[in-house]
Amino acid sequence: MDAEERASPRESASSTTCSTVEDVGITLGEAVQKALSSKRGILRAGYFLMPMDETLAAAAVDLGGRPYCVVKAKIAAKRVGDFQVELMEDFFQGFAQSAKANVHLRALYGRSSHHQVEAIFKAFARALRFAVSRDKRLRQVLPSTKGLL
Repeated sequence: MDAEERASPRESASSTTCSTVEDVGITLGEAVQKALSSKRGILRAGYFLMPMDETLAAAAVDLGGRPYCVVKAKIAAKRVGDFQVELMEDFFQGFAQSAKANVHLRALYGRSSHHQVEAIFKAFARALRFAVSRDKRLRQVLPSTKGLL
């Protein structure tokens, strides 16, 4: 699954940064939902550990239809470049709600705030990549013990 998204703030950047970050998460989640349609043949869940120098981040994603998001990270900096670190959770909450996914993210350790944020986003992307992957052996299988997602 390939996706490209462009975000344009509706107002001035200072007044809409929070909304824009959350909106991008929501839009990405909606795109995933739409792209997967019935979810037949997908692996459904994925996880990834992302090392980045002194940092290690973990991500787990389950596209099982129940939205929930947990982000655990003790990041010292308030900003990484132009990005407000506190908005990271808003992005993932928006994604989880609109994709109807469980999203669990954690910076296990790390000194650099930049590395922690980047490692969390990269771990999430890799976990999501695995969860949306299709397995030929599961072509007609809905990845659920209850028969619905």
